[in-house]
Parts: sequence; structure tokens; C-alpha cells
Amino acid sequence: MSEPRRDRLDQPREPGRVQLPKFDPEAFGRWSESIARYMGTAKFIVYMTVVILAWFVWNATAPDDLKFDPYPSQFLTLVLSLQASYAAPLILLAQNRQADRDRLAMEEDRRRAQMQKADTEYLAREIASLRIAMGEVATRDFLRSELARLAGELDDAALRREKRARTEWEEDHP
Repeated sequence: MSEPRRDRLDQPREPGRVQLPKFDPEAFGRWSESIARYMGTAKFIVYMTVVILAWFVWNATAPDDLKFDPYPSQFLTLVLSLQASYAAPLILLAQNRQADRDRLAMEEDRRRAQMQKADTEYLAREIASLRIAMGEVATRDFLRSELARLAGELDDAALRREKRARTEWEEDHP
């Protein structure tokens, strides 16, 4: 049974096949966002100020053999520069992820707005067709006016019959 080529020590590795460690970009992105979120708080600024003040006080008042930054804040400057060099890319990564989320939200909003516009146009067409159809259907006001007209005609017809009946009676009974 043959072993895989990468496990064999008697054969050289293929050139250019350096295996870098793999990481989950989503997990790294979430981690960078949490750091960027924390670095943007007043709590971080207060803690950082306390650490820097403690650093200055310790290196100014401690005996020479206990000072860990013998030159005036040179190591502190290095530490702060290192922090800034890592913080800036992490903050940019967090901003890029936020911009991607904003872009997706904007696209979703645009899609929903288009759907709402299509629904509104459909409903407007339906209302217009109902109005056209209602033009051919008797409405309440139309029925009332027709009934009032018919009632008036019936009253007029009743008055004419009554007059005719009176005139006939008067002719029959002089």
C-alpha cells in the first residue's frame, strides 16, 4: 500500500506548495468588528489613558533597576505604534464589512421598493377598472334619483286619474 506523497520523507516536496494556515474569513471579520467596536468606545480610551499614565508614573518614579522603559517612553511609543498598525487595518476591515452589509441592505430596499411600486401600479389599474365597471352599474344615488323620478311620475299619474275620475263623475252627475 503506497502512502500519500506529502507524507513520504524520501521524496522532496513540490516547489511553491507552501501551506499557509487556513482561517475562516467570517470569523476573522466578526473578530475584527468586535475589536473595532471596542476601540471606538469611551471605555477603551479611559483604559488606554490609565495604562499610559501608569506607564509614565512607573518609569518616572521607580528605581532604575525596576524601570522597563529606561529611555523616555521609547518602548511606549513602539507599543502604541504597533497597536495603531494593527488597529487601522482591523478598523478598515470592519468598515468594509459594514459597507458590504449596507450595500446588501440598499439592494434589498431597492428590490422591495420595486415590488411595492409594481403592487401600487397593479392596484391603481384595478381601481381604474372597477371605476369603469361601476360606471355601468347602478349606484345608490342613481337608484334614489330614479326612484324619486318614478314616484313623481306615479303621483302625477294618480293625480290625472283622480281628475279624470272627477270629471267623469261630474259629467255623469250634473
